[in-house]
Amino acid sequence: MNTKLVNVALLSALVSVTISTHIVVNAAGGGSVVTSDPNKHFDPKGQAPSKYTLALQNGLRKTLPFDDKRDFEEAQKGFIAAPEYKQIMAEAGNVAWDMGSYEWLLDEGKTFDTINPSLQRQAVLNMAYGLYEVLPDHIYQVRGYDLANISFIKGKTGWIVFDPLTAKETAAAALAFINQQLGERPVVAVIYSHSHGDHFGGVRGVVDEQDVQSGKVKVIAPEGFMHHAVSENVMAGNAMTRRMFFQYGVLLPRSPYGHVDQSIGKNTAAGNLGLIAPNVIIDKAFTEMTIDGVNMVFQNTPGTEAPAEMNTWFPDLNAFWAAENITGTIHNIYTLRGALVRDALEWSKQINISLYKFGQQAEVMFSAHSWPRWGNERIQEVMRSQRDTYAHLNNQVLHLANQGVTINQIHNVYKLPDSLQRQWSAHSYHGSEEHNSRAVLNRYLGYWDANPATLMPLSPEDSAPLYVEMMGGSSKIIAKGQQLFEQGKYFHAIEILNKLVFAEPQNQAAKDLLANVYEQIGYQKESPSVRNSFLAAAYELRNGMPTGASPKTTGPDIIRGMSTGLWLDYLGVRLDTSKTADKHFVINLVTPDNGEQYLVELSNSALTNIEGIQSPQADLTLTIDRSELNDVMMGTQSFDDKIKAGKVKVEGERRAIDELMGAMVEFSMEFELLPGTLPDTVK
Repeated sequence: MNTKLVNVALLSALVSVTISTHIVVNAAGGGSVVTSDPNKHFDPKGQAPSKYTLALQNGLRKTLPFDDKRDFEEAQKGFIAAPEYKQIMAEAGNVAWDMGSYEWLLDEGKTFDTINPSLQRQAVLNMAYGLYEVLPDHIYQVRGYDLANISFIKGKTGWIVFDPLTAKETAAAALAFINQQLGERPVVAVIYSHSHGDHFGGVRGVVDEQDVQSGKVKVIAPEGFMHHAVSENVMAGNAMTRRMFFQYGVLLPRSPYGHVDQSIGKNTAAGNLGLIAPNVIIDKAFTEMTIDGVNMVFQNTPGTEAPAEMNTWFPDLNAFWAAENITGTIHNIYTLRGALVRDALEWSKQINISLYKFGQQAEVMFSAHSWPRWGNERIQEVMRSQRDTYAHLNNQVLHLANQGVTINQIHNVYKLPDSLQRQWSAHSYHGSEEHNSRAVLNRYLGYWDANPATLMPLSPEDSAPLYVEMMGGSSKIIAKGQQLFEQGKYFHAIEILNKLVFAEPQNQAAKDLLANVYEQIGYQKESPSVRNSFLAAAYELRNGMPTGASPKTTGPDIIRGMSTGLWLDYLGVRLDTSKTADKHFVINLVTPDNGEQYLVELSNSALTNIEGIQSPQADLTLTIDRSELNDVMMGTQSFDDKIKAGKVKVEGERRAIDELMGAMVEFSMEFELLPGTLPDTVK
């Protein structure tokens, strides 16, 4: 793989909005497209599938329910047209979206031994591209323009848009295409089903903000949407983005040896991510509303796939919109990029509510990802399979935990029942049974397995040399690791090779052998997130982490939507405490244009804030309109710039704000996830 190509990928491969404080709002991986010949490995060090991988893939081809073709029929049902183009360009000049980069998946009858057969099936299903009719003369979807689907409900006068994708460019292209095919209609409303970027980021491609502010266009979202849309990736945003290189395989070429799918779609568009604040908030469990002649019932489902999420029922159409709560896969309870652990039991309960309140009469079910289902029997089947999978996961993990199975054992013990394994809708493409089972146990009992030896372990780089010494040195470990690799005992090989790599980060032979092990595991895995993580780790072990600037764009929409308190919280994360020892000060922050007041205190090298409080003994009082503070938050101007421009009223000792801003660390994604992978020029 050409390093220059990788550097280009690193520049724009993530859909993100990064501001000067390195707050990153991500939808997923995507961006600069790197492809390679599908008939050969893109990496000179890459390996063919081993005989053990071949045996596993062939076994799956014989045992999985491939005779059930209903998903393929449903994925193509209602097809109207596909555009002539396969690429959508971003305003910045890069390729925002490239469906053509995956066309090798459509070679009829072609099987890839480097891809789990179940995953290959899912990857082909996600190749749907174009305009589809969900319900004649009422509901349409444009699929294959982004990670998510964009759905159009035909009202009396215009389109009601559900989930306008990640990027302005792809959403605008989808709107233009449906208008070209079905006749031009204005957008009269936008519904954000939930608070993840691939479901709101393209809103500026379908509506004008002035029309929203005037009330001409309704933008509807569940309670808590604005807070969660911004906050989920803030406090650990830099680390999350770096970890996404693994989960989303953003540096992997689109190839049978690399990136093949992202389970709920192909990948994520790399364009302009925006945010227009909703002007209608759904704050009850169920809310009935008529928009442009279309009757809807919104079902709030907080604490499921997102902390703020809602389904929608169309009573006059017998149609159910399942948001991202029911898609073509079992989802993540824990997402590998890093996020708060989700509640599998609550997820199951909300699906159950949907099943009995709407599912008894639904004749079509469509969602923000994957493909619709038609017919009441089929809809209830899928609803039950996903309800039962989340419930079984929660209940049986806790059943095993209550019998002494620990977080370090559960992923090797927990299994779905055969009845669910035989249903495609119960397969964990976006999640995996292994990491989801660990997540459930972590949610209830935490990360500790109750063995004191693991409560405060040595760091890997400290413990690894002891293991290497006791095992007789690197040559013995490599020899044994090679033997285990040749026996197909890949996880056994990891146990010793990982220790050696941490003990000797510059031992390239050890890193290459560990990469070979990771690669075979990646080939075998059904979950793209797990596959990508192993394959991306193999790439970095072999070639090092590619250098290049981290993806950055200014994001005024995100900054305007961020609370002042959240920004102040994140300043506490960025604080370099080596510069704050024995310092103490109190700052009153006042933003008159929105009526906010905050007390900010540095004490014991901890930065805290409280809303609605001012101190008469403050060292400094700063008065600045929030509209002006946005520039400081975004990094386009500093407090010093604002003070010089007369935009800040300063009362007291300016030293406090100078010392505070001088103690801020600028985070970088140039850090190792695996030892010995960061180029010397970066260290």
